[in-house]
Amino acid sequence: MQMFSKLKLVSAQVERFSPVMARRAKLTSKIDHQIAAAKAAADGVVYAAKRQKFVKDDETGARKQVEADTKVKHWWWTASSGKLMLAIKYGAKTIELAKGKNAIELASLQEVIDALGAVKEAVVAGELDAQIELVSGSLRAGFGKKTKAKA
Repeated sequence: MQMFSKLKLVSAQVERFSPVMARRAKLTSKIDHQIAAAKAAADGVVYAAKRQKFVKDDETGARKQVEADTKVKHWWWTASSGKLMLAIKYGAKTIELAKGKNAIELASLQEVIDALGAVKEAVVAGELDAQIELVSGSLRAGFGKKTKAKA
């Protein structure tokens, strides 16, 4: 026990992410990918996110972990007016930023980067929690069990 006398012992519990915090973390991670993609597009380069996946080794048959590129679909596009439009997405759904407004109008890719940074700050501050919850609920409903109508 002499070894423990040098250490500070405390009673601790593992902190779990609340569902709200998990949704915020998921969205901020995706916003980070969009910021990187916008910076790459401004430099004229293609951005590919990295992810870990397991593959079977042909020689030994063992599973091994490798890094793979994944395509990042841009959340911005050019409208017919020539302006850039930026929509914030959670999964495949677009978040309504204000009543009846689902996109941000911008003039350049630098403004897209700045707007994504501002949206990230709003997500971290919890300003979009209600909108994220609404979109998250509709996404979860899509994964529900589907029943066939009897004819």
